[in-house]
Amino acid sequence: MTDRCDGLPVLIVDGACFSDFDGFAREFSRLLSQHTWRGSLDAFNDLLRGGFGTPENGWVLRWLRSESSRSALGYAETERQLERLVLTCHPSNRPDVQARIDSARRREGPTLFDEIVAIIRDHGPGGSEAEDGILLELL
Repeated sequence: MTDRCDGLPVLIVDGACFSDFDGFAREFSRLLSQHTWRGSLDAFNDLLRGGFGTPENGWVLRWLRSESSRSALGYAETERQLERLVLTCHPSNRPDVQARIDSARRREGPTLFDEIVAIIRDHGPGGSEAEDGILLELL
């Protein structure tokens, strides 16, 4: 936490501090007290619910240089991460993951950046988990 905005704690992610998804995971993990996020998007969703070092009663996630992150977490990185996932996921999930890889290769569908932003927004105003009170600022 480095600031407060409208009474809420502000946690800052800087897109200049990473160039791939693993780097984003490291950058986000430094915001957590006594917890390391290893890059699972399911686990990321859980982290945003609280109890892993994020503020309990709402907070602001200020994402600096988000356009740089949009590029770093674009289709090429999405494809790379999905190719890693297809090797370790349950066999019944492989067709779905492969279809997502194929979409990323065609530059279609959501990127990692899109998925991360959607997960965060789901924990804010209008989202299905809005009670977590997370406000996303893309700067």
